[in-house]
Amino acid sequence: MKLVLKFKWPIFIGLLALTAALFILSPDLAKQAENAGSFQLPDTADSQKAADILEKAGVSEETISLVYTLDKPVDDARRQDVSAVAKKIESLGKPVKAVLNPFENEELEAQLVSEDKKTILVPVTVDGSHDEIIDLADKIHADILPKDETVYLTGEAIINNDVNVSAQEGLKKTELITVILIFGLLLIVFRSIVTPFVPLLAVGISYLLSQSLVAFFIDWFGFPVSNYTQIFLVAILFGLGTDYCILLLSRYKEELLAGHEVEESILNTYKTAGRTLFISATAVFIGFAAIGFADFPIFKSAVAVAVGIAVLLVILYTVVPLFMVLLKDKLFWPSKGAASHKDSKIWIAFSKVSVSRPLLSMLIVAIISIPLLLTYDNDLSFNTVDEIDDSKESVMGLNRISDAFGEGDSLPVQVILKKNEPIVNEKDITYLESISKDLEKVDGVKSVRTITRPTGELLEDLYVDHQITLMADGLDDAVAGLAEVQKGLKQVQGGLNEVTGQLPAGSAASSGGAGLRQAAGGIGKINEQLGQIAGGLEQGMPAEQAAGGLKALSGELKKVSNSLYGAANQLDGSTGQIGALSGGLTELAKGVEAANGGLGEIHSGLSDLSAMLHDMGDSKSVQDTGLFIPEGTLDNKDFKQVLDRYTIDNKTGIILEVILEQDPYSREAISTVHDIKETMERSVIGTPFEKADVALSGISVMNADLSDISTKDFTRTVTIMLVGLFVVLFILFRSAIMPAYMIGSLLLTYYTSVSITELIFVNGLGYDGISWAVPFFGFIMLIALGVDYSIFLLDRFREESINGKNVRDALVTSMAKMGTVIITAAVILAGTFGAMMPSGVLSLVQIATIVITGLLLYGLIILPLLIPAITVSFGRGVWWPYRG
Repeated sequence: MKLVLKFKWPIFIGLLALTAALFILSPDLAKQAENAGSFQLPDTADSQKAADILEKAGVSEETISLVYTLDKPVDDARRQDVSAVAKKIESLGKPVKAVLNPFENEELEAQLVSEDKKTILVPVTVDGSHDEIIDLADKIHADILPKDETVYLTGEAIINNDVNVSAQEGLKKTELITVILIFGLLLIVFRSIVTPFVPLLAVGISYLLSQSLVAFFIDWFGFPVSNYTQIFLVAILFGLGTDYCILLLSRYKEELLAGHEVEESILNTYKTAGRTLFISATAVFIGFAAIGFADFPIFKSAVAVAVGIAVLLVILYTVVPLFMVLLKDKLFWPSKGAASHKDSKIWIAFSKVSVSRPLLSMLIVAIISIPLLLTYDNDLSFNTVDEIDDSKESVMGLNRISDAFGEGDSLPVQVILKKNEPIVNEKDITYLESISKDLEKVDGVKSVRTITRPTGELLEDLYVDHQITLMADGLDDAVAGLAEVQKGLKQVQGGLNEVTGQLPAGSAASSGGAGLRQAAGGIGKINEQLGQIAGGLEQGMPAEQAAGGLKALSGELKKVSNSLYGAANQLDGSTGQIGALSGGLTELAKGVEAANGGLGEIHSGLSDLSAMLHDMGDSKSVQDTGLFIPEGTLDNKDFKQVLDRYTIDNKTGIILEVILEQDPYSREAISTVHDIKETMERSVIGTPFEKADVALSGISVMNADLSDISTKDFTRTVTIMLVGLFVVLFILFRSAIMPAYMIGSLLLTYYTSVSITELIFVNGLGYDGISWAVPFFGFIMLIALGVDYSIFLLDRFREESINGKNVRDALVTSMAKMGTVIITAAVILAGTFGAMMPSGVLSLVQIATIVITGLLLYGLIILPLLIPAITVSFGRGVWWPYRG
């Protein structure tokens, strides 16, 4: 410290210059948090695997939706208006990929228009950056949508943007409120106009320098960042920094009042309070550094606070001593005394119970905490929409979709089947129906949409029994066609007999009449055989056999036709009555040709029918699924829109949309997602998709991943943090007992506080649960910050014990001296977290509630009642294993 005092000005100027330079040059931390996104899941998460598949397939797009809310059912004029809007949006180009016009066909209208016809959904598929999607939403509002109608724009990207905007607006409010609050509290504590500026200046430099360093670390080393990073830096640095300044300034005032010179007072302050500060800051640093062991980037983003603590320590050991030297006793002007250095009457009263009657003190703590702990259900919520005010357009649109179409329709679960080669063919996709049926049996699943059921209901044409009915109708048509051919051939036969009768007797032409009579007889025989084939079809003759018979008869008819044309040519050159018969024969030949053409069509139909029956018989999928898709069906233009929607990457991937019955953000949806995963694992066995990669996507899947990852991270990180704290406290206090009950008291405080928070927000305000990230951050904050106050008390207890006092006297003196400091520090730190309340972001409000409740509970009840009671119960054994 002497060296710091000697070079105080160069150090101060250097720190100011460094802070200013880094602040000017550093990246925008708020923008970095926005670019990082609201959810940053590890690559091993199911939803991230799906995202990777979609991105590699070039379809990593999102969907935003226009939601029309009408006062009366949609009419033709409205249909035209909506269709026109859809075309305008599609014409905008990038980032718009496609727009579903709900009035393009009946199937889409049934899917995108509510039953009461008063809500219309226009999904817009987009593929672009976060900024491009938000700019598109603004452009649609400004240039395309009518100003006199209620049309909401919603979607995951827009909701997340509203969360980001709310967080940044909340940060600005928090910063302003924090500064005003701290200044006001310091005025009350020190009753001095000058004193508040020292902590604010020291903490302000720490915050600006820390923020700049963290921003550079994000760019240079991929440091984790989220919306929580900056607001936690504000709350903790301002709150904790002020607490540490109070500790230093109070001890400095105490040293001055003891008659010591300024430099000696500073040295004594940093030997005593400075040591306590260092131990406390080290414990807090360990707490937040432990977050670096988390897997989840959002959790890890709070590790930036560890950087802030390190910077704060440097500032407190350099800048604060400068002002102590510079202002001397004027630092406390105009007050001649400060409330912070006076003995605490409240804690003196507490000491009479906790030190003198430890069992009673423990009982009081138990009576307060145990009933609250018994109410704790650990209800967690993954509803991002709750994070922001429900007056936001994105939330209103999502709520309207839920009301009109059902909660699950707004954000379905996507199941992706992916191979390296094409998997979309007529035989294999029939198995999608068996998979879809298995998924529909899962509790919580409303319907499934995919290639075979684009609207959620299986296409009737794919059922084998339906196709058999169609085949039967085809055979009936064939029989009817044969009857028509027979009728035509009878007419030809009659015509031939008439022509033959008109030939003159004894002429050369008359001798050719024998050939015509023979042709007429042949037609009669062909007709008889056609009748036999028609009867055979009615009796169940195989279509293949009938087609073969028709092919043979067709050849006979062709011969008849050729002979008739030949006879007509011979007669054409004759004169008189004989020559006139040539035209009649030509017409009869054409009739035979027409009949032959009819037979050709019937033959072709029967051949197709025969081939289809053979395919059915050879198809394993018909036996397994009861479905059959004729070859070439998927090439039909009517199927193009379906394939575009439910296939990816040149038909190497298939998408199934699973519509849930519940709110996609609910805990029930998470449970349903786990059941869907298990069902898919079973359902693909024995199908062509058994070797395909299966991945799930959607907000419900992401929340399921969040639930799994956050639970694992909480357990691992908390364990590392508590072990780290124990080791640090064991080394600094040279005791294994004190760290154990210090940490135990903090755990009791946390679970009591989170129980109170759950009572307020779940039982009182009706939320589904505490936001999923709140328990993690609440725990880290409360344990890391609360340990400071037990260190304040027990380090003073260690100091008094070293000076020769027994355990009881040392505790009483420590509580009297540190009570006001701890209460003041707890109130100030609680106040800085209280500044989060107006942020409007639910998770921040809930974290603030846990920390505020915990700090006040710890500073006013658990620390003064429980810690001294346990300490005095151990007596000299509290120093085990080093001192007895």
